[in-house]
Amino acid sequence: MTNVQLKCFKCGKESEFTDFVGFRDECEYCHEDSHCCMNCKFYTPKVYNECSEPSAEVVRGKDHSNFCDFFQPGSGKKGVGQSREELLQTAEALFKKK
Repeated sequence: MTNVQLKCFKCGKESEFTDFVGFRDECEYCHEDSHCCMNCKFYTPKVYNECSEPSAEVVRGKDHSNFCDFFQPGSGKKGVGQSREELLQTAEALFKKK
């Protein structure tokens, strides 16, 4: 048996699973689905279908559990940009009147 570490895309906390991440597994902290695109190492928002695995089927709900056979635990928040608040702060600083 091997332990699999997975950093949740939603809360950023690490969970540990035995052998693999199952289709129905959830983050033990925020209870989001663990076996989903946004937790996969192939999740890349800037490519077609948001997946860098060319043989994977199209999955619509990237944050929901799915049956993709190519799923491999990723590092969480991969490719996810700044939060809404950070973007607003950046825009305000850029357009700030002098």
